[in-house]
Amino acid sequence: MAITSQARSFDTAAASYAANRPSYPSELLDAVEELTGFPLEGARVADVGAGTGLATSLLQDRGAIVVAVEPGPGMASQFRLGLPDVPLVIGDGNNLPVASASIDVVTYAQAWHWTDQRKSVPEALRVLRTGGALALWWNDSDSTVPWIADQDARLRRLFGADDSPHDPTARFRGLPPELGFVHRHVPWIRTVPLDMHLANLASYSDFLVLGKEATNTFIARERDLLAEAFPNRMVEEHYVVSLAVATR
Repeated sequence: MAITSQARSFDTAAASYAANRPSYPSELLDAVEELTGFPLEGARVADVGAGTGLATSLLQDRGAIVVAVEPGPGMASQFRLGLPDVPLVIGDGNNLPVASASIDVVTYAQAWHWTDQRKSVPEALRVLRTGGALALWWNDSDSTVPWIADQDARLRRLFGADDSPHDPTARFRGLPPELGFVHRHVPWIRTVPLDMHLANLASYSDFLVLGKEATNTFIARERDLLAEAFPNRMVEEHYVVSLAVATR
């Protein structure tokens, strides 16, 4: 991962990240197994940018033999609280502290965009065995759902982002074409208390570098708007996981 202030901002919110961030559906790992062509059970997996261990935990539950790689000490400490028996090394995708040709699958859950592909691609290929796979995925809110589209528009205005329509293929742009990635979209839903939804929102890196006052002001307005949309204060969050897999 590119070790920028925005990337490292997660260290300041590791506990909130662990408590409130969405995990991933079981169908995602089904798709990983389908696209790699082999089961995760017994596979040697390096989960890079492991954070607090959301993806690592699911991979381990599938029977994978996982080593986690995480650059942030705050996130690593939170990881160890939740998954004390999983090997964890401090490092990043641009210089993997993993032996060559020792890994069946290298995974990046919400983390590939922090890397310098000029370094992370050769590193992934170095540590993968022949026939191994690089699996990248991103969990994004489904902006085809009206209330999410409205919230996304407010977020774009806050951060001065491009107001272009949602493009479900956007996560795949810029991936190295020579690796021959195959793609899959996996939709899923979780229902959470309103406060959990807002805490998850506040854990985004953009908010972590925005500052507490501006973040609190935005979150308070969101609470009022969503309390009207969800009077029972349970928010139905819709997501789409964008998955890209390349085999070595």
